Amino acid sequence: MQITRKQEIISVAAQLIKEKGYNAVSMRDIAIAMDMKAASLYNHIKGKQEILATLIVNVAEEFTNGMKFILSEDASALKKIEKIIEIHIDITVNYSENIAALNNDWMHLEGDALKKVVQMRDDYENNFRSIIKKGITEGDIQPKHPEVILFSILSTLRTLYLWSEKRGKMDVNILKKDMVSVLIKGIV
Repeated sequence: MQITRKQEIISVAAQLIKEKGYNAVSMRDIAIAMDMKAASLYNHIKGKQEILATLIVNVAEEFTNGMKFILSEDASALKKIEKIIEIHIDITVNYSENIAALNNDWMHLEGDALKKVVQMRDDYENNFRSIIKKGITEGDIQPKHPEVILFSILSTLRTLYLWSEKRGKMDVNILKKDMVSVLIKGIV
């Protein structure tokens, strides 16, 4: 599949935003990295807000679609949580720049994009919370506060891209197996 100029701009901008942060990157910086004039960027993209929205909405949709698939499966709550962890790992490996933007720069979104992302995040967390509660009710998960469980798992998964970057590439299958084990069974 041929990458479009717009996709190339978004990709280059994503790397710059990951390195410097959304506020520190200008359209001029993106143009320099693309080896083109800043004015030429506007032939392909409306501005930084469109880039940020594209990065964040795309990855939020990946999470939403993953959750929809998991919810549709006939599986135990524990199995669904394992799948959620695995999906987070896959998305992190495949979309690390998007994850960085989602985690660090979502608050810079404006208008409909911000509303959409906040709604997707809330729905995702509510679905995850309901899976945890079901697991507690069924006796598969210890009767701990669902918010603590949700926070513990999501905090780890949301920062995986940082850890993975510092640690270097790790076999995804090992990462999935060990992370699922630690997050679900603990270390004892």
